[in-house]
Amino acid sequence: MKKYAFWNNKGGTGKTSLIFQTILAYAKEHPDKRVLVLDVCPQANLSELMLGGLVGKGSQKLLQIQGETPRATVGGYFQMRLPEPYTPPQFNPTDFIIEPSKLNNKIEPNVFLLAGDPLLELQATAISTLANTQIPGSNPWLAVIDWLRDFLEPISDKFDVAFIDCNPSFSIYTQIALSVTDYLVLPVMADDSSRRALQNAFSLIYGLRLPSPIYAQHSFKDKLVREGRKLPKVHTIVKNRLTQYMGPASAYSAVLRTIDEQVADLLETEPNYFNFNKVSDGMCEMRDFGTTGVVAFARGESFMDLSSGRHNISGRRVQVKEEYRVNAVDAIKRLAIRI
Repeated sequence: MKKYAFWNNKGGTGKTSLIFQTILAYAKEHPDKRVLVLDVCPQANLSELMLGGLVGKGSQKLLQIQGETPRATVGGYFQMRLPEPYTPPQFNPTDFIIEPSKLNNKIEPNVFLLAGDPLLELQATAISTLANTQIPGSNPWLAVIDWLRDFLEPISDKFDVAFIDCNPSFSIYTQIALSVTDYLVLPVMADDSSRRALQNAFSLIYGLRLPSPIYAQHSFKDKLVREGRKLPKVHTIVKNRLTQYMGPASAYSAVLRTIDEQVADLLETEPNYFNFNKVSDGMCEMRDFGTTGVVAFARGESFMDLSSGRHNISGRRVQVKEEYRVNAVDAIKRLAIRI
């Protein structure tokens, strides 16, 4: 099972909308593949989309799932781990996995979901404390970081690919998610904060350009590598929400060129952290989805299935133009085909 995480240390880069549409496009193009979705984000926006979005009352459905026993969410699984955090329990991971197609008929039946949960924010302090406990002769940090590994190992032969939606933070639950990731998809936008966020991402995951050597021995990379674990490789950098106004002479274009230059420098000095050899092979441009995106996300639906024309969204009539819908489909297919 290959595992792809969508993450950036900066919020607002369109990470969740990208992963949602990529999952649906991939699942539709590969109906013979079983796709597992892990929503490791306390906002749980991806889960709400999977369960129907605004129109399909995805948030209400998620609340109902969170109130059931067992609580079939990532928070429910972590809650089970808290009493004995350092020993994998006897459990069936499928007890926590739901089939979103049974609650939202716009989702492909080969997609399965470990739903997100706001409990993650409440649990984060306790989990971090457990991870940093000093126990002679053992590694509590690694035992906690392995929680998702423990979840996935018993079912690794039941799924072909996993998509992981990560929180923009580098909290303990994000580290747990990234520790099982094989490939990283990094969305960026054409603004200077995205450029800085890309630098931060490489510092946090790979320990690059840290302000002082003292940070290195406590870094995510160092603690994983000491235990013989692999770091995720950067698979794709998505230049997201581009518009028709981003011409070659624009300030936006200048920022995107700077990002290319950053990646080129890193490819030369740290090629092992990438799944590509040339900058052009690792970049994917994504136009702003506009109204097409608003309607698709409100309906919890793939661009590929969305009909053009007028839609009623919360009492408002919204127009989806076929040309823009086709552009959105083409763009997301280019990303999905890279998986």
